[in-house]
Amino acid sequence: MKQLEAARKGVITEEMKLCAEREGVSPEFIRCGVEDGTIVVVRNKIHRTVPPLAIGRGLRTKINANIGTSRDRVDPALELEKVRICTAAGADAIMDLSTGGDIRAIRKAIIGASLPVIGTVPIYQAAAQMLAERRAIVEMIADDLFRAIEENGEDGVDFITVHCGVTQNNVRCLEAEGRLLGIVSRGGSITASWMACHGRENPLYEQYDRLLDIAGHYDMVLSLGDGLRPGCLADATDRGQVQELIVLGELAKRARDRDVQVMIEGPGHVPLKDIEANIRLQKRICNGAPFYVLGPLPTDIAPGYDHITSAIGGAIAGAAGADFLCYVTPSEHLRLPTLDDVREGVIAARIAAHIADIAKGLPGAMEKDIRMAQCRKAFDWQGQIAVSIDPDRAGAWLERSESAQEEGCTMCGEFCAIKLGKKQENAPMQEKGGK
Repeated sequence: MKQLEAARKGVITEEMKLCAEREGVSPEFIRCGVEDGTIVVVRNKIHRTVPPLAIGRGLRTKINANIGTSRDRVDPALELEKVRICTAAGADAIMDLSTGGDIRAIRKAIIGASLPVIGTVPIYQAAAQMLAERRAIVEMIADDLFRAIEENGEDGVDFITVHCGVTQNNVRCLEAEGRLLGIVSRGGSITASWMACHGRENPLYEQYDRLLDIAGHYDMVLSLGDGLRPGCLADATDRGQVQELIVLGELAKRARDRDVQVMIEGPGHVPLKDIEANIRLQKRICNGAPFYVLGPLPTDIAPGYDHITSAIGGAIAGAAGADFLCYVTPSEHLRLPTLDDVREGVIAARIAAHIADIAKGLPGAMEKDIRMAQCRKAFDWQGQIAVSIDPDRAGAWLERSESAQEEGCTMCGEFCAIKLGKKQENAPMQEKGGK
């Protein structure tokens, strides 16, 4: 049985049990969440080499890391090293967004090497195949796209992003209002261009039941993509974005009626004051479906530092109810990420997710923070390093103060507030001004 089908029949699957153990909740909690659509259990039924991943309400905020080749940079070995780095840095999921080289072979290698679950965007494969055949992308036909989706399922992909909400009407709404930056989603742009060229509806919308048949067969989770997401603050929360979200809410219900699990992808660039409203709007329109957000980025002018921008937005989004954060690396908008960029992106997103979990009041979310305070008070340096979100960097950067006899770092030395406070605590009553 599919996960949603089992949940509706009151059956707790082995995947639900495994997720419950990892999350520290009861299997029944997971089952109920899957049944009402607020939790998805992510794992293709033929992908048995990875543990299933639960995403949704009442669970730890999860992190996705994007990797993949481009036509300018095709190095499968480099992508496999990125898989290793993402896993070591704590990513919960990895998306292969390859657009260059033998995409299916690269995907299979990544699936074989990855411990986290794997996601993809099948339209990239279909579009890249057109270019490989020296054909225009808009020459693609519906069968090309659905063939790519089927192959992703066959290969064991656990969740796929599909831009079903990029419809003719929604694109007209976007164009009528006018945008500064237009459509910035690659999948959304390909789809809009195809519709304009052929004068026809989006095949993923028009033949949505065909998509559900494939997803249901492999029990792949559908990540309903935000193909009309804003690519700059000036375009945030416009009619195109909101109209697409309304359609995604309708499509989410249709998927669930067919026992196909869904999550919803959210906006990229959003002013800080509007992030919470965007999260609440999605949750309301999509009946609490798990929300997967890119960033969001609350400013457009920090290229080279967009992992920091994204962490700020991600913490606020997560605190407001977002369930799944897609990392953003320092190289966003500039280049294909390097190994260091990938690691920096994962760590920044994990910081955001942890801050969000504390804000959500998740049981146990503050345990490590309390332990860190205890270790700092005791000058337990190894304890501080062990409990930190990035032990490698914490250990590499630590400098103990010689002047303070290692009770303090080189920033304060003998003037360490904690050291002075402990000295005062241990002083005789006369030295404290007592009688």
